[in-house]
Amino acid sequence: MNVQYQAFTPPHLLNNRRSPARNILSPSSAMTGRKRKAEDDGSAGDDERMSASPSASPAVLPRAAPRGMKRMRTNISGRPLPLPRLLETLSADEMRNLLQSICQRHPDIGNEVVTTAPRPSIHSTLEVLSKYEAAFQAAFPFGGRASSDYAYNRVRQQLDELLESLKDFTPHFLPPYEQQPATSLAFLDGATEIIHRLPNWDTYQHNRHKQEAYEEMAKAWAIVIREAAKKAGGIQLQYGGWDQKIAKHNEIAGGKMQEAVNELRGGLGWMGAETNHAAAPADAMSIRQQLLSGNYGAGSPASIGAW
Repeated sequence: MNVQYQAFTPPHLLNNRRSPARNILSPSSAMTGRKRKAEDDGSAGDDERMSASPSASPAVLPRAAPRGMKRMRTNISGRPLPLPRLLETLSADEMRNLLQSICQRHPDIGNEVVTTAPRPSIHSTLEVLSKYEAAFQAAFPFGGRASSDYAYNRVRQQLDELLESLKDFTPHFLPPYEQQPATSLAFLDGATEIIHRLPNWDTYQHNRHKQEAYEEMAKAWAIVIREAAKKAGGIQLQYGGWDQKIAKHNEIAGGKMQEAVNELRGGLGWMGAETNHAAAPADAMSIRQQLLSGNYGAGSPASIGAW
């Protein structure tokens, strides 16, 4: 009898063979996996979108301050003004008084100011003198005669200030400090006009101020004429018409500037023989010849300008 033997298989192995292990996920685990994948895909897309368009972010970056602009001080407290700002607030009179006070206390600073300050021009100097003259005329009382003793007493202080300013400014424009005769002559011409405008007072003694001013001005004219005659053959005197101007000043002053006329006559003496000077007009030659002969103004009475 033929007997067939089969290999013995343990029951637990037999069950495994009948139902082999399968990697089958439960529905709940499958849903969880898909949800995680979607979240991962979504986060990755957001990252890509944010990296692709950073300008869409509402965040505002701080702006850098422009170059050269100073930031405001945060530690604000009371303190005096810096010197440049303080000087900006001072008027011309306050600045002048301050500087004068400092120079009086410190003479070395005063000397430095004198040596470094720009020289006054004719225009600026005559402008200062005109302010003194305006203050003098503004001091006259209303009504009455401007030449009366009452008016003289009212304006005496302003008159002294005007005459003192003339005495101080005139030497600045005289040689040897001033080297240009044209500059000296132009200043003396304007300064003499100021003296002409001074009133003739009723009381004779009060007129000494004006007479002394004429005498001082005549000496200044003589100094300038003397130096101008030495330079370029006196060309400034010859072609500047100063012979006529000085003669006119002496006529208005009533002959009180004769010293200047005499100096001019000596400076122009070398031109006496040039009677046929074609460039000079007839009236100029006539005045020049009268000056050279000493007869200028002899036929006409001297007149002093009224106030």
